[in-house]
Amino acid sequence: MSDLPLHRGYRHYSELPLSQRILYTATLFILGLGYLFALIYLFHTYAGRAGGNPMMLSYQDLVVAYSGSGKGSRIESALRGPMSNMLPRDEIDSIIAWVQQGADRAKYEKDIKPTLDKRCMSCHDGSNPHLVNLGSYDNLKKLTEQDTGANVFTLVRVSHIHLFGLTFIFFIMGLMYSHAYVRPVWFKCTIVALPFVAITLDVSSWYFTKLYHPFAWVVMGAGALMGLSFAFMWVTTMYQLWFAATPLAVNHRKDSDIPIIG
Repeated sequence: MSDLPLHRGYRHYSELPLSQRILYTATLFILGLGYLFALIYLFHTYAGRAGGNPMMLSYQDLVVAYSGSGKGSRIESALRGPMSNMLPRDEIDSIIAWVQQGADRAKYEKDIKPTLDKRCMSCHDGSNPHLVNLGSYDNLKKLTEQDTGANVFTLVRVSHIHLFGLTFIFFIMGLMYSHAYVRPVWFKCTIVALPFVAITLDVSSWYFTKLYHPFAWVVMGAGALMGLSFAFMWVTTMYQLWFAATPLAVNHRKDSDIPIIG
């Protein structure tokens, strides 16, 4: 398998023009930076959702994110979880007490709204579609209902963003990686296909977690698989672009009568 002849359409990085190699390198840097920031954002969004250590992402955090805590309200889960460091403890206790006492409008106008205006509205003013809008009593009232996790419409909205965005990212990564000399060929093809399998498992498991909590493990595993695939393709592509010696099979082809297309 490792001695298969080079496909006639295959071009190693050493056979590409300098401008294309620079284009690949610049794209790798930007994609790598973007992926890093995406990981930081996801960690910040989900870690501590279940009320545990906000510096550790756990299985229970994902269960709460997708299927809810099964107790208390959505705003209580947020204030005890990922938002626990955003407000002083006395203000958190005041909001939770207001929710548990019925979330009446008079106390909202007098005590809760000033706190939200001071602490929360810089992010939760409705300008970011990915964050809940806390700009009115009616919007906040919805968050005082029992925590059932992300609703189906929210999952659908996030799903189409992930499916389109990640497909473009891994198509570009796979296209650049396809110039790498990796043997056996089946392993190279597996690396190209793995992130697309992981994307499918990841997104579908969001919905399944609402029905059966252990699917949260699939979400975690699929995310790890995506990250490992990205890292492997990124490192392999960058290394072979500029640092690795040209493979013997490519050198032999260069020395043959087969024309090399630049």
